[in-house]
Amino acid sequence: MALHPLGRPPGPAGYLLAGRVSSLWRYREVLPVRDDKNIVTLGEGMTPLFPLPRLGAEIGLPDLWLKDEGLNPTASFKARGAATGVSRALELGIKALAMPTNGNAGGAWASYGARAGMSVTLVMPTDAPAMSVLEATAVGANAYMVRWQITDAGAIVGRSAKAHGWFEAATLKEPYRIEGKKTMGYEIAEQLGWTLPDVILYPTGGGVGIIGIYKALLEMREMGWLPENVRFPKLVAVQAEGCQPIVKDFREGKDVSEKWENASTVAQGIRVPKALGDFLVLQAVRETGGTCVAVPDADTMWGLERISRMEGAFICPEGAALVGAARMLLRDGWLNAGQRVLLLNTGAGIKYPDVMSPKLPVLELNATL
Repeated sequence: MALHPLGRPPGPAGYLLAGRVSSLWRYREVLPVRDDKNIVTLGEGMTPLFPLPRLGAEIGLPDLWLKDEGLNPTASFKARGAATGVSRALELGIKALAMPTNGNAGGAWASYGARAGMSVTLVMPTDAPAMSVLEATAVGANAYMVRWQITDAGAIVGRSAKAHGWFEAATLKEPYRIEGKKTMGYEIAEQLGWTLPDVILYPTGGGVGIIGIYKALLEMREMGWLPENVRFPKLVAVQAEGCQPIVKDFREGKDVSEKWENASTVAQGIRVPKALGDFLVLQAVRETGGTCVAVPDADTMWGLERISRMEGAFICPEGAALVGAARMLLRDGWLNAGQRVLLLNTGAGIKYPDVMSPKLPVLELNATL
């Protein structure tokens, strides 16, 4: 099925949204900011959604699609949560906030904090992506590093926030970033003409994105934007083989994950040993008939190479893990070739210059190719 030519179908929701700003703030009424003057925006949201015909044909999923969050300001989906979180913090009179980060969230919150005139303090692992470190410091964040994992950074932030009176903006310790991230679900429905894909694969670290998408589906059904008997997409939480606490507990039938020791993966955004909202991720997956899958780094790098070369989409390693996951699930019989499968890429590949290290031949001045 092709996209609706105007990006919106006829009907109550389509007419309501017609002519609105092409950003997540087009869904203004379901977002937490009460007064428009407090909205802090860099134009986030309404990222492209497009088919992947060549890649889909290669792996056996002809109706394969990508929603590319790398086109957001700050080059990741974290801009959505930062926009709503910082906007609401500004409205509530917050002057200083602090958070742990693996990279992209810190860069986003630092950027939106700078735009709002807030002080932002970040603590990140020493191996956080260099571009995210540069981004955070460039926009004026007070940034520090710790020689362990994001959970250890979180402990430092928690103690320091109490000592200094900062607002702690860690994942799911504030209620507003999820409101920004849920707009991915609204956009998917609107961009597909108020239909839904059969399956959505999502790279899962802290899990706020997948929780937000499920929240959006429930809200749209409640408002009548989706039919009462609509079949929700099966939500798939994709983790790395070297850090898969949610996958492990999904397989064991548990509701809460245990901390994953010695977490390691090339996809640093999903290197979260213990997610605060793990039980909500598991609920969203189970209630939509989805699943959880762990991908080896080798499959992630294969996915990055194939989607980049076949579709021209240079996505982040976390998004590339979805390509490997789709191939695995098709091979195992969980996916089938007749389904519409959506990969939700969370960031731009250019933010990870160390993941791929090409060595180009150097030509002499008199060379001819």
